[in-house]
Parts: sequence; structure tokens; C-alpha cells
Amino acid sequence: MEKSELPLAGITVLDAATFIAGPSAAALLGEFGADVIKVEHPEGGDPLRRLGTKAGAQDSLLWLNEGRGKRSVTLNLKDERGAELFRALAARADVVVENFRPGTMARWGLGYEVLAAQNPGLIQLSVSGYGQDGPYRDRPGFARIAHAFGGLSHLTGEEGGAPLTPGSTSLADYMSGLYGVIGVLMALRHREATGLGQVIDVALYESVFRALDEIAPAHALSGLVRGRQGVGTVNACPHGHFASRDGKWVAIACTNDRMFARLCAVMGREDLRASFGDLAARLAGQDEVDAIVGEWCARLDQDEIVRLCVAGEVPCEAVLSIDDILRDPHYRARGTLQQVDVPGIGPLPFPAPLPRLSATPGRLDSLGPKLGNATEAVLEGVLGLSAHEIAALRADGVV
Repeated sequence: MEKSELPLAGITVLDAATFIAGPSAAALLGEFGADVIKVEHPEGGDPLRRLGTKAGAQDSLLWLNEGRGKRSVTLNLKDERGAELFRALAARADVVVENFRPGTMARWGLGYEVLAAQNPGLIQLSVSGYGQDGPYRDRPGFARIAHAFGGLSHLTGEEGGAPLTPGSTSLADYMSGLYGVIGVLMALRHREATGLGQVIDVALYESVFRALDEIAPAHALSGLVRGRQGVGTVNACPHGHFASRDGKWVAIACTNDRMFARLCAVMGREDLRASFGDLAARLAGQDEVDAIVGEWCARLDQDEIVRLCVAGEVPCEAVLSIDDILRDPHYRARGTLQQVDVPGIGPLPFPAPLPRLSATPGRLDSLGPKLGNATEAVLEGVLGLSAHEIAALRADGVV
């Protein structure tokens, strides 16, 4: 399928964001057909180019991943000439993505009101740590800060231990990128009906907080302040990670009484149903139940535990490292990872486009571009600037 046949073909996105949240949203839009023009400062570009593992003579692997499918144009937005070029591009665009601190774009003469005056149908995705309003709006925000302020870090870690970050990933950034894409798609639908654009305000902490299930109403109802529980949870038992005989780990999740009955059968411990067949009894005796399951797992290797549980219809899976993932047959069969050639290195695995559409699946055709690789093509082809004009702007550091 050609890119012109994808669902977002004909949509132009100006990605002026940096790091991960906004750029990941723009990348996803690009995988499904949008023309994503990455706007970067002429000196160094997006700092993401230098964050993470360097890919030989390339920019970082993080950049190659989150810059996927984009064209890079260099513009100094703090220079009025650069701002004017951005306004001209925005007048022809469908979506602008930005994640500066609230008010920054307006100070450069690039606030939404200014851009929408030229293009009333323009949609702007604004991602920030704390949102566009409220007393904390001017505070800088990153994923770790959002995990803390959003309530997730307080829940992560062992009981009585220090709060931990959920893995070493920028979870809040990727969650916010997904909410941003959802907002863009809904705003495009609204524009179809009205002809008008709007601003999508995504705060990193709110994306995190939205994932904390019943924690707010449960506290209001009972006064419970949920704390760290290690691998456990307040709503199910056994529901955690258990060590196997070969030094590996499995995850087991019995979320109702029927699943626990199946686990009892798999373990050969039907007697447990008398004492712990009811969820309330299991939650009251969580330590004892977890210890029993842990002792059973400790007598078996990881693959045997998984095999027995799968055969007995008990939700169970191996806790996989990235090495395990790269060798896993299900990942291979689903094409969850896609091999893409990196110049000077060769093919490397990158996450394939998501979600999966049966008729118009996304495409990963290229990785993060070289800084400014499309500056001339965009300024000439879209705005009609001459080579002489572009050369003068380049000499002045505007592009």
C-alpha cells in the first residue's frame, strides 16, 4: 500500500516539539500517512538527537526511533524571520505539535490565536508537564516528574521502601503522546463538521493519573491512602511475580475465584479452595497465599510453570528481558519488531507501527532524519523561496 492510501494522507503536521511526548505523537501520525515536518533549531536540533545510545556516526537510537518518518527543517523561531516562516508553514498545515512551557510560543509571536487567525482550521497539540493553566503551569516537567506528581511513583516499589520509577522508560511521555494523537483525531473529526480547529492541552501528569484506576473515589469513600505493595495489588490475589527454580521469574494474575480454582488444580492443591476460594479470604491472607504459590514456583523451571499454567488456563507468562523478547516466537510471528537499516551499522530492530489496522496498516519507512535534510525542499516547494533567499537565511543562522 502506498503512503498516499493511508488514512492520514493529505494531513500536514508541523512538529516543533522536543524530546519524546510530542515527537512520539507526531511520529505515530506520520506512520499512518501524515506528512510530518520536523522543525528544529539550526544549532543542534532536537536535544533528543543526543540522548541515549549513539548509533555509530548517526544520531542517537532514541532520535532514530522517535524521528521516524519525518522531514527535518531548521528554523530559529526566536528570530522574527524564522517565526515568520513558521507562520507561513502553519498557514498551510493541519496540525502543529509543540511542548514548550506555556506562553513560550506566544512570546515568539506564534501563539495559537496568531496562527489560527491565518488558518482557522489549524489544530494545535500542546504538551507540557502541568498543562496550559493552573498554578504550576510554568514549572518544567519531564516523565519522572510526572510519575511523581501523577501519583504513580508513590505506588511503585516495595512496602516500606523508597518510591521507584516504573521501569527506566519515559512512560508518561509515551502515554501523553497517545492521548495527544487521540485528541488530534477527534479534533480532525470536529473540523470536518465545523471547519474549525482547536487546541489540545495534554499534561504529562494527567496522563499518568488517568491510569490509576479507582484510587481517587476509593480514597474519598474510605479514606484509604494506597501505598507501595511491591508486586502485589489491592484487588486480586495471587497477582504478582514469582521466582522459578532456574533463577528466572513468572507473572501470575488470578483476578477472580475461577482463575484461582484453576491455579489450585494446576498446583495439585485443591485443598486451598476451602480456605482461600473466596477473593476476600485471599486478600486477607495475601502473604500466605503468595508464599504457597511462591513455594510451588520455586520447585519448577520458568518454562514448565508457564506450560502448566497455560494448559490449565491460568493467566501466566515469563518475565521477559529484551534478550528474551528478541528471541520470542510470538514477537516474531506478530512482527512486533521491524528490522530497519541504519547506515554504517546495518539492520536493527525497532518497534513496528501501532495500532494494527486490517485495511490500512501503518508504515515504518524511514528513521529519524539528518538535521535539516528537507529545509530546501520545504522552503522552496511549500513556501516558494528561492535558493538565494534560503542561502541568505542560512548565512544569518535563521535556517
